[in-house]
Amino acid sequence: MRMYDIIMKKRNGGELSKEELRFFIENYTKGEIPDYQVSALMMAIYFQKMSEAETFELTMAMAESGEMLDLSGIQGIKVDKHSTGGVGDKTSLALTPMVAACGLPVAKMSGRGLGHTGGTIDKLESFPRFSTSLTTEQFMENVNRIGIAIMGQTADLAPADKKLYALRDVTATVDNLSLIASSIMSKKLASGADAIVLDVKTGSGAFMKKEEDAFALAEEMVKIGRSAGRTMSALVTDMDQPLGNAVGNSLEVLEAINTLQGKGPADFTELVYALGSEMLVAGKKANTLAEAKGMLEEVIGNGNALEKLAEFVAAQGGDRNAVYDTSLLPKAKESEEIPAPQEGYVSKIVCDEIGSCCLMLGGGRETKESVIDLSVGIILHKKVGDCVKAGESLATMYYNDQAKADAAMERFLKAYSFSSQEPPKTAFIKGKV
Repeated sequence: MRMYDIIMKKRNGGELSKEELRFFIENYTKGEIPDYQVSALMMAIYFQKMSEAETFELTMAMAESGEMLDLSGIQGIKVDKHSTGGVGDKTSLALTPMVAACGLPVAKMSGRGLGHTGGTIDKLESFPRFSTSLTTEQFMENVNRIGIAIMGQTADLAPADKKLYALRDVTATVDNLSLIASSIMSKKLASGADAIVLDVKTGSGAFMKKEEDAFALAEEMVKIGRSAGRTMSALVTDMDQPLGNAVGNSLEVLEAINTLQGKGPADFTELVYALGSEMLVAGKKANTLAEAKGMLEEVIGNGNALEKLAEFVAAQGGDRNAVYDTSLLPKAKESEEIPAPQEGYVSKIVCDEIGSCCLMLGGGRETKESVIDLSVGIILHKKVGDCVKAGESLATMYYNDQAKADAAMERFLKAYSFSSQEPPKTAFIKGKV
């Protein structure tokens, strides 16, 4: 088998076989196929697209290119949740303790952030001394003992995806449905869960800007998972403005804690209940979504979900007291209100611009080597549809560097648009696959 023939076949619109895809992935992972040939294949795939069968075989080859986690040592059905990401997406911080408090084991691998804001692991490190550096044995033991563990992705998990993604990033071949779906699902399948619930974002702060593209991606990933024998469902949710009100690592942790006390923002609360209900049904802890929602409301109401977060933080070396005394979380030295430049209704927020403001303050990574300032960020007081008077506070900015804050504030104001008419209300959850 020759890589040249595989490239030419795809360039001419042919369908690649399981054997051809395995040959390409295995030899590229080993370093035996050069980047320039893989770049040519990626561009051929970009233009000629892939069939359902090709997409599935590519995903499985990537998943099996490294370690396939065996979670059989964990009792019960293992349910994972994946979000395609966005601004202010602190979902795992509140969702996983809620689900674990209902008796469903949560064994989750998460990543660090690159770009806008931190990833789940960066946010969790807002808890003093918290560590996600667990061995597989510790990881499983924590799940069996307290029902929840989150660790960083191992280097051996889907190594083909890591290599391919870096190459697609610099060859303008990221934006292809099959390649996006196989990248996400290869990692999810390698992570060993029995059931997977997806949160596919759509809007200005999401990877999929158009709703129909988000549904197409959700359908593609659900098909892949089901073909691999997993229980699957996906929600398509709004990311046309930041999720919740907090953007920035420790500020998002604080908002997750508030949500576990029943005091979270409406959109974020709606999302964690919807995803949590899907997870409990997939894990056979509830028969219906309504029954599942009732279980989640109960663990919020009786404090069990918040206590589960404290147990989880303590089990991974963190200070559980910070869950109940949030003054122990990292705190910026300075804060400043951002006044509205005019009166009217907030008609639009360019979501990824708010993420960029947080990045400018030091709350995200420009490069893999960047050190994140966990204390900085923005709390939004006005979101789309809210009425505002001139001079009223749109948001509070938390910062440690005045020059950075001045630049971020200027950019922040450009992200907001106003109108004299109240904008039409849109559904936060767009639908389910």
